[in-house]
Amino acid sequence: MRSGKRLSERWFNLVLWLVALAFAGFLIGLGSLVVGDLPQVEHRFTLEQFLASDQAKASADALKQIRREQDDNRRQAEQAQLALDAARSASEAARETFANWLKTRDATQRVDQDPGLIARTERLDALKAAERNVEERLEELNRTGLELSERQSTQIGIDTDLRAAAREKLDAAERGQELRVFAYRLALTLPLLALAGWLLLKRRHTRNWPFVWGFAFAAAFAFFVELVPYLPSYGGYVQYGVGVVATLVAGRAVINALHAYNERQKAAELRPDEERRTEIATDQALQRLAKKVCPGCERPIDLANPDANFCPHCGIGLFERCPACAHRKSTFERFCYACGQTSVAASPTGSA
Repeated sequence: MRSGKRLSERWFNLVLWLVALAFAGFLIGLGSLVVGDLPQVEHRFTLEQFLASDQAKASADALKQIRREQDDNRRQAEQAQLALDAARSASEAARETFANWLKTRDATQRVDQDPGLIARTERLDALKAAERNVEERLEELNRTGLELSERQSTQIGIDTDLRAAAREKLDAAERGQELRVFAYRLALTLPLLALAGWLLLKRRHTRNWPFVWGFAFAAAFAFFVELVPYLPSYGGYVQYGVGVVATLVAGRAVINALHAYNERQKAAELRPDEERRTEIATDQALQRLAKKVCPGCERPIDLANPDANFCPHCGIGLFERCPACAHRKSTFERFCYACGQTSVAASPTGSA
């Protein structure tokens, strides 16, 4: 029968688990830096790299020329508008003067013989003609502005088509780059995950088990957590696929372990009582008794019954009388609570 762990051993185990977690934390921090810096092995693409240089330059020059012509036309239109406003003001002032002059003179019988009236009328006609010329000039500038707008729209469409074609090439290049970077990250994390599984399988019971568990935690975190922000649209299939395979393997292992456990329990129940008791640790047996289950088969038992000295399911001895003081004690306790005498049946080499 194995003796239970001392309190100091439990504290040491707690400290070792803290060491494992600290080791995992530092490995996770290092791994996050490595995974985050992996994209730097690839250069960044820009849209200009995929534009047809000659066509893009010609399109840009054409747009610049159209915009310069639009600016010139706009300035000329503004000047023509100012000139038109001035011409209209002059015509309006001349008409008002002419109307006032007509009111203050006596009209003659023959208008064609009135030199003053004819001269004023001719000046009004000249002002109106000048106003009309400015209006025609402004209309021409407006037509030119409309033509330039149409040319600009056409040229913008050409430039948009060129950029759309370049965008498709850029997207294809970025998808390829994304696939390569994801392959780098996967090539880094998958071996870590495989190594962690091997270490857990072969080295988890060695004296360096805290580092084994710390590495396993870090590897699992790197694959299932750190890899998530960098997964492309298809990366989830890889992650969940590995998760499915890992779950199947672990589940199959648990199922086999359960069947093997049941077979061992059935075989153990056929062995002698004394031999079975020596294979159960004292602290484990006492914990199970505190839960009111059999230390051997882990089935419920009635500990309140003072006559229940054996498990009714597997027949293992649970209680006995101390040979020194006849006090009822557990068969798994090495020393009697009442007198402190060593139990012969509980000693590693003794028999009941």
